[in-house]
Amino acid sequence: MKGLKPSLLALSLASVPAAAMAEIRALDEAAMGSITGQAGVTIELETQLNIDRFIYTDEGSLEVNDIFIGGTNRSDLFPELGINLMGSTADESNLLDNIRIEIDLLSDGDAIINVLPQTFGAVDIRISTGAWNLVGHTDSTTVLDNFNADFLMGGANVEIDTATDVMNFRADIAIDDMDFDVPFLALGLRDVRLTGDTYDPVRNKNIPDLFAKVDLDIYKRANHAGTDSLAVDMQSFTADMAIGGVLVGGTSIGSMAMDDLAITNTRMLIYGH
Repeated sequence: MKGLKPSLLALSLASVPAAAMAEIRALDEAAMGSITGQAGVTIELETQLNIDRFIYTDEGSLEVNDIFIGGTNRSDLFPELGINLMGSTADESNLLDNIRIEIDLLSDGDAIINVLPQTFGAVDIRISTGAWNLVGHTDSTTVLDNFNADFLMGGANVEIDTATDVMNFRADIAIDDMDFDVPFLALGLRDVRLTGDTYDPVRNKNIPDLFAKVDLDIYKRANHAGTDSLAVDMQSFTADMAIGGVLVGGTSIGSMAMDDLAITNTRMLIYGH
């Protein structure tokens, strides 16, 4: 009986008049043509990432342990604002959620990717790790440990320009709390905060000013030897930074603040040697 099915399909197709088949093809071509200029793809994302160990190896190795990327499980980020920037209906969760990704391919071939919150406000993100170890054949050193950062992303945009072969990356971020230790220097930082350079938790609590703006061009450029390399250019980055506690040998020596931190005219090339 199974052997009859292809034969029945062939007979059915053969019985369709040629004019009808032509009409079917014409409709198909018209439908495909109408796709041009239509809206792109939207992805609603909910995820959580755990990596036990990431290892980069040259002659020695760098090991990063216990990597976590997810949600903050908090509703009190930047409490001086008096609102939950993830929205009143947002769940407190360890999931990286409330994300909408819009992908569009333009008529000139450029690719546009927008990453936005699905609902009011911003996307809350937590990144944490365990020990960062430099490991050689005989010795090892922990260069970073107990890293944890809770921050908000107002949005991000990636644009790949086919005329220039440049990828532009832009994002609005604000760090509510970041802590980490640098064991080989007996140094620790606590309650690190990063906001836009015009934001002030007392004088100017304007939500758009909360976010520091990152703007990077990423492309291919030759190094001094003429070898193609990965180029990263930052035209400018401005922010305010506050460090609640600076620890040396486990004891606080005070706090620090940097007002109107500006990084300008920065170009970087990355290549092997």
